[in-house]
Amino acid sequence: MGTPGPQKINRYGIAFKLNAVQMSKQPGVLIKDVAESLCIHPFMLSRWRKQVRDGKLVGKVPALDAASVAELRRLRVVEQQYKRLQMEHDLLKKAIRFASDRKHKSLPSSRQTGKPIRFK
Repeated sequence: MGTPGPQKINRYGIAFKLNAVQMSKQPGVLIKDVAESLCIHPFMLSRWRKQVRDGKLVGKVPALDAASVAELRRLRVVEQQYKRLQMEHDLLKKAIRFASDRKHKSLPSSRQTGKPIRFK
């Protein structure tokens, strides 16, 4: 349930929307990454893309900032590397736990069996 009081509704200009759409159309850039970098919901960006396709959102397309597109691509690569490292880390933790459990189970001499040992 929402909080009482007036809702804050952001209104974005046509130039901002067209710039966001243009950034999201670049190869190697995901809608999710563009939306996150602009602090908007990915659905809103998808809706703007549809409006541009349908001709409902028309205007002069602003010059695209090449640095921000390159940064989005780099962010995507770093996120993929981070995900891979997390997976490798989890796998190594499981391998250590598995090896440790095998070590404890394979050494019966370290535990007493309850049988007395006879010496002759």
